[in-house]
Amino acid sequence: MPYSVAAFYRFLPLEDLESLRAGLLAFCRERALRGTILIAPEGVNGTVAGEPAAMTAFLAELSRRFALTEEHLRISSASDWPFARMKVRIRPEIITLRDEAGDPTEKTGVHVAPKDWNALIADPGVVLLDTRNRYETKVGIFEGAIDPGIDQFTDFKRYVEEQLDPQKQQKIAMFCTGGIRCEKASAFMLEKGFAEVYQLKGGILSYLEQVPEADSRWQGDCYVFDGRVALGHGLAETDWTACFGCGAPLSAEDRASPEFEEGVSCPVCAGEKSEAEKAALRERHRQMTAGEG
Repeated sequence: MPYSVAAFYRFLPLEDLESLRAGLLAFCRERALRGTILIAPEGVNGTVAGEPAAMTAFLAELSRRFALTEEHLRISSASDWPFARMKVRIRPEIITLRDEAGDPTEKTGVHVAPKDWNALIADPGVVLLDTRNRYETKVGIFEGAIDPGIDQFTDFKRYVEEQLDPQKQQKIAMFCTGGIRCEKASAFMLEKGFAEVYQLKGGILSYLEQVPEADSRWQGDCYVFDGRVALGHGLAETDWTACFGCGAPLSAEDRASPEFEEGVSCPVCAGEKSEAEKAALRERHRQMTAGEG
């Protein structure tokens, strides 16, 4: 039986975070759920997996605690556990931007449904902007999109301020994995004076789920932050894996590289690891393969 996976977020004021954390963690552990939930004064963000019956109870609990609806959820499946354990963490922000200008409770861009996205980005006057990190864009991206080449979301602010001009690029269409980064990114860009800002409702995951592959303008797969590594059209699992040494997503071509060593290194990190580090990783991989670790 495949596991059900729920990715969710909602911006809403939360209080007594320690009590909330303890309650959520106990609820999830009692039902053998696995994943990560982040809570902050501004809201909740998480991805959790489990058996279907347990997940039904969990979704009801999310609705009770946070008034989450289908609008705030992306549901997919996994053939194996995509997480090793259950974690609930308190953070200053549920998605880290570190800028008060990015406040989605004040304003956000226009939410565009997946079915209307192709028509929007076909407009030659639209600047199509990816808000994700470079290791994610390696796995897949929309045709014609700008990759900002950032290593973390907090770098998005600098990219906008240094590379974009609200007087020249007035119509922006942005996207991210599930929609949450665009909430803050669009609020930030509106505050900086960009006239029209649009965002893909539900993110790439909703687009891949709802838009037929024959009509799709998505190229590649979509990186996800769990053991599945990437999902394709219809939210199907793919053959992407992750490097045990550095966590970088690896395609079949990457794994065929002479710089790839299972459990040790890949083309991204092979030249950065010392022989001592590689030896330690080889021993760890041997222990795991032998069932010792």
